[in-house]
Amino acid sequence: MKKLFGTDGIRGVANEYPMTTEIALGVGRAIAYLSKKKGHSPRIIIGKDTRLSGSVFEEAVADGVCSMGAAAVSAGVIPTPAIAFLVKNMSADAGVVISASHNPTQDNGIKIFSSEGFKLSDEKEKQIEELILAAGNHKLSAMSGNKGKLLHLDKASDLYVDFLKKTFPPNLNPAGMKVVLDCSNGATYKVAPVLFSGLGCSVATIFNHPDGRNINLNCGSQHPEALIDEVLRQKASVGFAFDGDGDRVICVDEKGNVLTGDRILAICSALLKKEGQLTNNMVVRTVMSNFGLTVTLKKLGIESILTDVGDRYVLEEMRKRDAAIGGEDSGHIIFLQHHTTGDGLITALQVLAAMKKEGKTLSELAAIMTVFPQMLINLEVKKKPKIESVPEIMAAIKEVEEKLGNKGRVLVRYSGTQNLCRIMVEGPNKEETEKYCRRIAAAVKKNIGLNKTGT
Repeated sequence: MKKLFGTDGIRGVANEYPMTTEIALGVGRAIAYLSKKKGHSPRIIIGKDTRLSGSVFEEAVADGVCSMGAAAVSAGVIPTPAIAFLVKNMSADAGVVISASHNPTQDNGIKIFSSEGFKLSDEKEKQIEELILAAGNHKLSAMSGNKGKLLHLDKASDLYVDFLKKTFPPNLNPAGMKVVLDCSNGATYKVAPVLFSGLGCSVATIFNHPDGRNINLNCGSQHPEALIDEVLRQKASVGFAFDGDGDRVICVDEKGNVLTGDRILAICSALLKKEGQLTNNMVVRTVMSNFGLTVTLKKLGIESILTDVGDRYVLEEMRKRDAAIGGEDSGHIIFLQHHTTGDGLITALQVLAAMKKEGKTLSELAAIMTVFPQMLINLEVKKKPKIESVPEIMAAIKEVEEKLGNKGRVLVRYSGTQNLCRIMVEGPNKEETEKYCRRIAAAVKKNIGLNKTGT
């Protein structure tokens, strides 16, 4: 069988391998088994987003946990970062989230958090995977004398909202600020309006009526068009678009401009430095971050480290270097002084706080960074040799890099989950950027590509 875990847990089309109830049952059993301690009955907290298939997988994970004599605690529909908080806050042994994040409704996934509220290491995921796929998985022994229990945590959302409110500076008052929330018909549909209304904001909410099928459907962080229209119509100060499980956010300023994760990083890291809170003068970001962020951080005198794509890799580097902030352009931003994982609601609160502290509109704050034109071409490939081993591709990359100089950059990498080669070029203007990107893409297609292409 193929490996289960990708860059962010297990994910796939619901009821197709690896997202089957059998695998979900195995996840529950494996986590409970690894949480066994003498004289201790493990508790595993489980949450989900609003997908129709969520309940089936939640029940399967819970059955697996209970079959090992442990307690499965259901938190119901709740954002992914809420489970990370609840696990740590309630001294539970692990947390499981049933969600496929920003993916369409037919997909689902399983994310796992440790007892400390962090996503699991590669080593821990491998250990769980081996237990699930082992032929003798059914022989895992339950805890002697313990009977499994299914419990329900009725106040999960209230506990999470109270936690979120404490991350907003107590000396700031956002009362009266008009905020538009796009909840993506996902896991934030209840907690987001309660949170911002509770802080005194004037709140308008869209896409907060999930029906199990409309999660992320033409809404949320991947599709901010409706949010733009609503911000302008409402003459709001800011708009926030969350993804299906609430761990990422995209902002819209009062003029209708979209701010992705890189500009959020620029705004918040500049403020942290100004306040003396930017530990080790460090920002962690991924290789996909815009070149404009590189330029901005250099001007601000802030050091940065690049990681592979994936917020878990950002977090690993943040912990290693004691960095206060890190994230991805997708909107996964981690404020380590506030939480153990990326949280779209915390990020939104920090953007709101920056506006109040600086006394500026979001468009004024966003001017700190100029976004370089970017083009990304995804090419289906028949094989994945090391890029460095294909002379013609390397020659094309070198040619483009020499022409760009210090006014742009090139990134060519394979997808971790599909037979795709991703060619990304950033440059000083749209025309040059597209020309250079297509030049490299032609070399990739000629050497390792298939006829079918996509951009």
